[in-house]
Amino acid sequence: MTERVIAGRYARALFEVTVRDKDEEPSTAEHDLEEFVTLLEVHPSLQEALINPSVPSSHKQAAVTAVLRHNKNVSAAVTRLLDLLAARDRMNLVQEILSAFRARVQDRLQIVRAEVTTAVKLSADRRDAIAQRLGEVTGKQVLIDARVDPSIIGGVVAKVSSTVYDGSVATQLERLREQLESGT
Repeated sequence: MTERVIAGRYARALFEVTVRDKDEEPSTAEHDLEEFVTLLEVHPSLQEALINPSVPSSHKQAAVTAVLRHNKNVSAAVTRLLDLLAARDRMNLVQEILSAFRARVQDRLQIVRAEVTTAVKLSADRRDAIAQRLGEVTGKQVLIDARVDPSIIGGVVAKVSSTVYDGSVATQLERLREQLESGT
């Protein structure tokens, strides 16, 4: 079983707990998990200790407990998850669990991410207009991850999940070239 699948199962379990338990909130759990991941990024020695297979699980659990003791606001569900990951020597999955959990929270909130590529940097107004138009098409709120790729010459290429909306000048020119070559 791949790490992505395993992380997805942990994320699903955390999501179900946060939705079912009236004292839990998915967005709070997402924030808490994100804070822990950030902490690991800021303190690479801690991260190394938590993912090192030669460090006993009991030491990893103690480290996680000590870290969480300093932040008493961490939700109970995230605390239990992190303790379980340390006990099972699965701390290497935390980032992947966060990604999978975030996707579940966004799906529940009817939010979708779109990767939008343009030839030049988007202005805020243009970005909002593209997000609104994609929202009309998908029926969801759209968050844009913008990229710049001068090779598309102009226009917009938007990828939402597995669907690509290609309105680039480069693609239009390629279609025109194919039509001219085929004689149609």
